[in-house]
Amino acid sequence: MTTGEGMKTEVTPGIKRRYITREYKMKILQEYDSCTRVGEKGELLRREGLYSSSVTAWRRQLLKGNLDNQRLLAIEVENQQLKRKLEIAQKVIDVQKKILDISEIGLNRK
Repeated sequence: MTTGEGMKTEVTPGIKRRYITREYKMKILQEYDSCTRVGEKGELLRREGLYSSSVTAWRRQLLKGNLDNQRLLAIEVENQQLKRKLEIAQKVIDVQKKILDISEIGLNRK
């Protein structure tokens, strides 16, 4: 939909954040450190769609030994989601067992 002035007014879906692995961060840090030509670091950042602040933060994380913390948090979130799905599945199984018990009682009365 556009306004009379030709401006779009539709809301577009947000961009999904990408998950950056430890291996990728290490690879980029190595490439970044090996850049020697003028402008080579900027080329790398543009090619990869990164900011220099990200590289700086990754380097700090690496020095502190915290580079795996993001991965650990992602795994913990996934674990919680899977636990919730398991709880729901167990409740469904329990209901199915009760329905089977009730239907068997009805069949035995006839």
